[in-house]
Order: sequence, then C-alpha cells, then structure tokens
Amino acid sequence: MSPDEQNDLSGDASAPLGGSDQPPAGATGGAEPSGATGSSPSPARPARNGDATPLMEVEHLRVLFPVKSGLIIDRTVAHVHAVDDVSFRINEGETLGVVGESGCGKTTLIRTLVRLINSTGGQIKFRDRDITKASRRAMQPIRSQVQMVFQDPQASLNPRKRISQILATPLKLRGVAGNQIETQSRQLLERVGMRPEHLSRYPHEFSGGQRQRIGIARALAMDPKLILLDEPVSALDVSVQAQVINLLDELQDDLGLSYVFVAHDLSVVRHVSDRIAVMYLGKVMELSPSEELYTKPIHPYSSALLAAIPIPDPKENRERARTKVSGEVPSPIDPPVGCRFAGRCPRATDVCREVEPQLTEYAGGHLAACHHPQYVTREEIAAATRSPLSPLSSGDLMPTYSD
Repeated sequence: MSPDEQNDLSGDASAPLGGSDQPPAGATGGAEPSGATGSSPSPARPARNGDATPLMEVEHLRVLFPVKSGLIIDRTVAHVHAVDDVSFRINEGETLGVVGESGCGKTTLIRTLVRLINSTGGQIKFRDRDITKASRRAMQPIRSQVQMVFQDPQASLNPRKRISQILATPLKLRGVAGNQIETQSRQLLERVGMRPEHLSRYPHEFSGGQRQRIGIARALAMDPKLILLDEPVSALDVSVQAQVINLLDELQDDLGLSYVFVAHDLSVVRHVSDRIAVMYLGKVMELSPSEELYTKPIHPYSSALLAAIPIPDPKENRERARTKVSGEVPSPIDPPVGCRFAGRCPRATDVCREVEPQLTEYAGGHLAACHHPQYVTREEIAAATRSPLSPLSSGDLMPTYSD
C-alpha cells in the first residue's frame, strides 16, 4: 500500500480522492452439496444483522478501466469491466462476505467503496449520504468512519516507521491530545492481543499474523463504524488465520463494527459472515444468508465454488459429486451479452446467452441471477419477485423451473 493510500484511509484532507444436480441438505431432494461436509474448520456463525439499519448502500456501481492504444497519442480503445452494475446494502453490526475467483472484481469493489478508486457510474451512500463524488473536504469525516485492512500485512505498513509512529498518525488526525497518544497506542495494541512494548519495534520484526494485527489496530485508531477487509488472512498460516478471525469477531461484538470481508476461501467466509455475495466477472451472481448459501446454492457458479472446497477425508473427497464447469473465463474487456457464466455453465440454454438474468429474490432474502436456478421448487419460483438490486441491463424474464 502506498503512503497516499494510508493518508486517504486516515482522513488526511490533503490526500486525493480518488455439476451435480443433486440438491443439498435442506433443499428439495435432501442430498448434501459438494464440498459442504467437513469443509469448515468451525461452525458457521449465527445470523447477526444488528438493527437492520443501512450503514452503506451501493446502487448500480460500475468501475471501468480504460485500455489505451497508440504510440504518440493515447486513445481509449476499450474498457475493462472490473465492477459492472453491482448493488447491495450493509447493515449496522453486519458482516457481508464477498467471494469469487481471482479477477472477479472483489478488491476493486471495496477499494471503490473507500474511494481509493473512483467509480465510473452508480452511487455509494454512507448513512444515507451520497459520497460517490464527494470532495476531499466532504470526505474527511467519512474517512474516519470507513477504514480498510489490506491483504499483504507487510506491504501495508511503512517499513521506516516504528509501530508507535504508525499508530500515532491516525490518532493525531482524529484529534487525540498529544499527551494521550502513547496511552491510546498501548491500549490499541492490547486490544488486538499484542504487548505495549511492541510500540518501539519496526514492522519487519514481527510475524505475518502480528503485522496483520497491527494493521487492524491502525484501522481501529480512527474509531470506525465500517471496516473493509481485503483477504486479511489469505497470506497467513491456518492456525494464525483462526486467531485473526476470532479477534475480528471479538472486536465486532465489543465495538459494534460492520465488516465487508473479501476472501476466496469459502470455509473462512462461512465462519465470519452474516450474508455472502458471490461475484463473477464483475457481476453479483448470488446474494444469500451465509448458511443458506452452503445448504442451498441456487446459482450453478456457487455450487462450483463449493465443490472446490477440499474435504479433510481423502476418500470422501474423491467420492463426492462435483459441479463441473468447463471452458475459459471470458475477457472482462468484452464480456458476454447474456449471463456471464453461460459459456461455462452446465445448465445454460439459448436464453442465458442472449438475455442477462435479473436478480430474483426468493424466500428468506436469497437472491440469485439465474434463468435456470437449481434446488428450488415450482412453488418457490412462483412466489419469487424481481429484486430492486437487479442490474439495469438485465432483462425482465422470471426464472423457469428445471428438474
């Protein structure tokens, strides 16, 4: 992470803004989804949606990166569709997990939420206040309430500064008196499970897990309400991952924090999230309560992700049925017209290749963008409705029942 990004997140006013078809347990048919058994290191967390008050609302967000060409004069010849018409809301005290394979737009999405990347279109609201194009001055109070923890704990800390200096900067920007900075820095380290004497050390003197704890402490120094976590445990050992995840749970309980937790490890996301958004090629394929995604994945792509979770028992891992996908991921420069997963989906038909599916809302707030959903009954499809979070480019066709 560059120094400019650190200043942005601390609230510096001078910083620029920038195919198995067997249904899972609990669904029609009673079979368990591929990868669900034994894949989670600990039980899924209970639902915790706070008072359901929207903390942040994202409406039809788009982030396009220009593709330049030309030796003398750069001309924009195309765009990379990194995030394409994504909508969701984050409630007070809630954790929203965001999963998907590499290149689906997860990191770009949360960097845009914190304004490290400017959006191309759409709207971002924080506590009903539009911050999509807010000026530096208008963003100053918002930056203290929305913080970010980066994926690489070593690159995100300034190697030339001691931990005392790293924590002092956000405390000063928050207006903490000079004679209280050391005391509060010690308290921050203790809160994340480190000792006060670590203040005098440099980042390279710590392990990866300890550096990530320091990154969390730096985010907490601004007293935020929302923390965006960009794969915070992917670079850590499994035992250290569990420690950091438990720390995040404790902080959420104690401070009432909301999280957006980006990861590619679905077993980790299951443990920490209240709801999970599944992304593919810049689009949201499914948005579901956490446990229901694992017991009743409606979109075939979600099933494919679940099938990729290894099961500790080698025999069971070899014998389980898997949702098979084939083909290559389409180019984000020239994405398909209809469903972006149609070219790899075992259930795809002509309508999938021609019409982009809407986000259909099923019972329990389970949303999926699929013309031929799996593990749903005729009655569930008949009772389903078009979600207001559907992309503007999507069609108005309701899903059809498939055996």
